[in-house]
Amino acid sequence: MGNKSSSKSKTDSQQTNTTKRIAFNGLGNLIRLLPTGTVFLFQFLNPVLTNNGKCHAVNKYLSALLIGACGLSCSLACFTDSYTGSDGETHYGFATAKGLWPSSSSSSSSSSSSGNSVDLSKYKLRFGDFVHAFFVVIVFAVLVLLDSNTMRCFYPSFENTEKTLLMVMPTVIGTISGAVFMLFPTSRHGIGYPSSDTSTTSESKA
Repeated sequence: MGNKSSSKSKTDSQQTNTTKRIAFNGLGNLIRLLPTGTVFLFQFLNPVLTNNGKCHAVNKYLSALLIGACGLSCSLACFTDSYTGSDGETHYGFATAKGLWPSSSSSSSSSSSSGNSVDLSKYKLRFGDFVHAFFVVIVFAVLVLLDSNTMRCFYPSFENTEKTLLMVMPTVIGTISGAVFMLFPTSRHGIGYPSSDTSTTSESKA
């Protein structure tokens, strides 16, 4: 009897570990769709602000502010882009209806004063940017929903279904987001994402 119960517990433990591994792999794939700096900030500050899930009223307010700020950051990052200027440095800016608005006056002056200046009008705002921003916020919301500290703080009743949510949500949202991103592909390399390899030199050669 003892051997049977021991082997059963080992099997259950292995199944649990396998489930967690699959779930965290799914979460890892979702996190790749988000700005790295924002994800790091959330994962670093969230345990502190939620008091590791043991929330008081103040903790809830502070955690809600963090979630809102990070969600806004994820959304705004979809409207940013980067280019390599004539000075060889990477410059970031916000996409507008007319093109990219440089984040600094030096970026604007360096690109306009050079004969090999980057055409910032090709970075103008597109419909796909809004689609990406919407789904990136959803992906971040899923990350927040599945965070154990946030779950214990805001909706402790979900703790019993955490295993099911971890298995289902990343796969469903990842599949939907992947399909949408295929329909609306983007070449942007905004703030928090890998920078663009496009350079002024390569453009002039083309």
